[in-house]
Amino acid sequence: MAAPIVYASYPPSHLFQLPPYSDPLPIPPPHFDYLFTIPDKWFTAALDPKVPITVATVYAVTAKALNAYNKSTGKKPWAISKTRAFNAFVILHNIFLAVYSAWTWYGMLRALQNTIVSPNGPDGWAGTVDSFCKMNGPAGLKNAQTYNQGTETWGSLSGLVGAPNREQGGRLWNNGLAFYGWLFYISKFYEVLDTLIILAKGKFSSTLQTYHHAGAMMAMWAGMRYMAAPIWIFVFFNSAIHSLMYTYYTVTAFNVRVPNGIKRSLTSLQISQFIIGGSAAMVHSFVSYLVPVEGSGSTTKYQKVDCIHTTGQTFSIWLNVSYLAPLTYLFGSFFVASYLRRSKAEVVRGKTDRRRSNVVLAEKASWDAARGLEREMYGESNEGVIVEDSDESSSSSEASGVKVNGKSKN
Repeated sequence: MAAPIVYASYPPSHLFQLPPYSDPLPIPPPHFDYLFTIPDKWFTAALDPKVPITVATVYAVTAKALNAYNKSTGKKPWAISKTRAFNAFVILHNIFLAVYSAWTWYGMLRALQNTIVSPNGPDGWAGTVDSFCKMNGPAGLKNAQTYNQGTETWGSLSGLVGAPNREQGGRLWNNGLAFYGWLFYISKFYEVLDTLIILAKGKFSSTLQTYHHAGAMMAMWAGMRYMAAPIWIFVFFNSAIHSLMYTYYTVTAFNVRVPNGIKRSLTSLQISQFIIGGSAAMVHSFVSYLVPVEGSGSTTKYQKVDCIHTTGQTFSIWLNVSYLAPLTYLFGSFFVASYLRRSKAEVVRGKTDRRRSNVVLAEKASWDAARGLEREMYGESNEGVIVEDSDESSSSSEASGVKVNGKSKN
């Protein structure tokens, strides 16, 4: 029998509806294989939209007010920032987030290993795509339980009816995403302490940094609230990068010099997740596959299955893409400006492609773009910022004439 087929298609228009349907409600994580149990009431209450909206608003207003305060004092560090207790808190804060992020990444890695089907199996790539796309129900190509918004019922191609069993293993939601994803969503509220640390040192918190933190809260909320498949990308990759970032911050807090190669790699990873993650999430809306429902051989009948099947999931995907779009645009702008200026500089210096290829120019431009985006995000503080600060890097930026915070480095 021929293996089911995976192909690209336009998402159904009826999935683009605002506001999205409130059903189905998010299913609390099962009570097995985890260090502790998340109370159902906590899980549900935290996913009320008023929670992230309120926290994000208070955070943005507070950051703006404290920026004004620091400006009025001439960027004088707060008294508390000069105490041993504050320094100890900063170190413990970084250690906690490094360990927590690594724990989350490992938990999600195990969940993916136990859930994602190999394309070498009998169902081919359709089985793999199905295991990524469908969050609920038993394992197996026909067993995914999806919510039909027209009939307001749950069902599957194998005949299963009724809401998914929260204790049923085999799909990514129950196998780890509901548990680790919810905690990761909550951690976005805690991460605003990064901004408070910057402000306490008398620095400014940039508008882009505020946007980044507030947007992450809303993006994670939408993914978890509507059980959107692509949210695993955010949890898995962002936790991996955060574990490295906060380890770096911890090491530098002890005045340990980190090689520039490591800093450059971390900077690249930080920025790459915006572009790759947003693109991967968007692709989910355009993926469909055919599943055999009856017959065999040449008489086999197939049914089309869309990766995304609810208005809530669609809303979550495009909210995430919209959130990442300005960051991606800034990176692209910095890259183009840096590449063009570097190319011009190479011509002026009389260098040829034999000595420096376009690939090398593009690589250098990407570093400049990453540094430019991070400086925009963290303003002039450079607290908690991973940038390459070698003499070679500085001279390269000056030669390229990259604009940072609206001012040419040239």
